[in-house]
Amino acid sequence: MTEGDTFLPNRSNGRTETQFTDCNGKTSFGMSILNLSNAIIGSGILGLAYAMANTGIIFFVILLILIAVLSAYSIHLLLESAGVVGIRAYEQLGYHAFGQPGKILAACIIILHNIGAMSSYLFIVKIELPHIIQGLWPDISDYWLVDGKYLIIIVSVIFILPLALMKQIGYLGYTSGFSLSCMVFFLISVSPLSIHLHTVYMYQSTLIMTDMSNMTNKNMTNKSISPLCLIRSSTRSLSQSVLMNTTAFTIPIMAFAFVCHPEVLPIYTELKNPSKKRMQNVANISILVMSVMYLLTAIFGYLTFYGNVESELLEMYSKKDILILCVRLAVLIAVTLTVPVVLFPIRRAILQLLFPDKPFHWVRHISIAVCLLFLVNLLVIFVAKIRDIFGFIGATSAPSLIFILPGIFYICIVSKDKELLKSRPKIQAILFVTLGFILMIMSITFIIIEWVTGKKISGGH
Repeated sequence: MTEGDTFLPNRSNGRTETQFTDCNGKTSFGMSILNLSNAIIGSGILGLAYAMANTGIIFFVILLILIAVLSAYSIHLLLESAGVVGIRAYEQLGYHAFGQPGKILAACIIILHNIGAMSSYLFIVKIELPHIIQGLWPDISDYWLVDGKYLIIIVSVIFILPLALMKQIGYLGYTSGFSLSCMVFFLISVSPLSIHLHTVYMYQSTLIMTDMSNMTNKNMTNKSISPLCLIRSSTRSLSQSVLMNTTAFTIPIMAFAFVCHPEVLPIYTELKNPSKKRMQNVANISILVMSVMYLLTAIFGYLTFYGNVESELLEMYSKKDILILCVRLAVLIAVTLTVPVVLFPIRRAILQLLFPDKPFHWVRHISIAVCLLFLVNLLVIFVAKIRDIFGFIGATSAPSLIFILPGIFYICIVSKDKELLKSRPKIQAILFVTLGFILMIMSITFIIIEWVTGKKISGGH
């Protein structure tokens, strides 16, 4: 795909539709949903119970719905902007909005964000794969096979790299479907029924009941949690979260979990019978399904561990339980299969910056993938905390990709002849951009305060 690729207007039944000149979309509607859903979901799901512990159920649900709706709206802005100028590359929207600086800015943000996403996914591999191997073969605990640093290199070379070398992202639809199936298995396994039957909590049950006793009466038993108790806790958490900085990591984690915007236009390019409405439906369905999965996962994890939940949910479970070993393996497979989907927009951004007018070439295609995987492996090996990845990357790049850039592109690209600056759509876009800057400044400020003071202000209630 080159910088000069354009759309051709095709009038059918009095309506103007958009067609690509260089690509006959062959990816079905369902496969596109699988790919976009796989781009949305990832290791971010493991931090949502931790986010709910910081906010309470009520505030968490409000945030989840709000961010989901805003994510769908930002995709609408991207599709509208792409339809106006006839361009399906995120970087080229930046070029038409601000010239070469805009193109460079958009490409750099995509590269930064997706490298952070790839790092977080491989971080899961680094954490989980040694546990799985130790659980299956306890006698080899002293060998290099249980060293996560070596394992992520092996996984990258054997599994990720071959998929990353696919010519088109549409080919990853089947692996995306399998990845989502693994996450469904994870969701089922962390449900209360599965937990009570199969898992062993790593802390003593008295520790959980000590925390819950602060909000319950003496008649509460170990077998159940009162719904009224949960409502009171959530109401209290709502008022506290508004006034306190415990939302510092909550908003970035949730925003990061919904970012799929760099993958939207590549998927749109390969969609069969492409149209703005059809692609918007792909986005809406994907976001809706992932919102439900996020909500259920957060509730299940929160109701199981309450205020003791950590930022990496699977670390709360026994490392010897057979079911949990299977769950760890499923999550590992899911995030591993997500990495190639996330890598595609990075390579596309690099090609747009360095080789904008060059046709497809296998040498560049392969070289960029190899270099990216090498860089990400280095980051994963030397970055100690997965929450640092979620917090900082989510606080900077996620608001830019969800709120700021789509809104600015829409304001600049849609001409004043079609929509005045005082028109309702333009005002909405301006407010959308403003919200993005507010969220970015707020999140970064809270994170810096925690790093400077060294106080753990983001723990669960």
